[in-house]
Amino acid sequence: MRMALVQEKTKRSGWGRMLPLLVILAVALAGGYLLRDYLSFDALRDNRLVLLAFRDANYGLAVAGFMALYVAIVAFSLPGATVATLTGGFLFATFPGALINVTAATIGASVIFLAARWGLGERLAAKMEQGHGAVKKIKDGIDENQWSMLFLIRLVPAVPFFVANLVPALVGVPLRRFVISTFLGIIPGGVVYTSVGAGLGEVFERGETPDLGIIFEPQILLPILGLCALAALPIVIKGLRGRKGT
Repeated sequence: MRMALVQEKTKRSGWGRMLPLLVILAVALAGGYLLRDYLSFDALRDNRLVLLAFRDANYGLAVAGFMALYVAIVAFSLPGATVATLTGGFLFATFPGALINVTAATIGASVIFLAARWGLGERLAAKMEQGHGAVKKIKDGIDENQWSMLFLIRLVPAVPFFVANLVPALVGVPLRRFVISTFLGIIPGGVVYTSVGAGLGEVFERGETPDLGIIFEPQILLPILGLCALAALPIVIKGLRGRKGT
């Protein structure tokens, strides 16, 4: 009887831990359907004059409201993160727009990181730590190169943002490392897209759409790839030392 009660309590505790992640998933699905027309470039274009007027009349409130919206978009993996970054540049210029964007994105990423770690990450990381063979080697490899791996997944443009938020939570990355690597790692891309947003006034006047592929232009992509190579250097050095030691 006592064993059954313990098992029931453990089961409930497991579902309780999963609740934040399930809420995020539910909001993400609902938001993806209901908000896709509101968190779009067309919505920004159509409401730009209202937004600018509100910013001019209530600058502090505009910053706080924008950051809260951006945090929610990232935390619940809602559509419109790129548009939000452009909006930050459009409303607040490249600076302090980039700082506002990066800070809000980091806070939102930390929310989903904590939900994933609390729901799945702690138990999964513990199982990987106690595992054997290939699973244990993967976990040890990640632990030995956490900083490099964290910066790489942030700097590489091909890695989806929500994936870079979830993976560290599932392998036991400390919150402090996650926050620091997220904030610093998204600065290059954040500055690029914020600067694009800062020039949206002229784009709107010409009736055009912004070039979001600018991050793949050689003058932008090559420096980012250089940072990726720098982040990967410790992994390469450790690998070479390991081969020499065998």
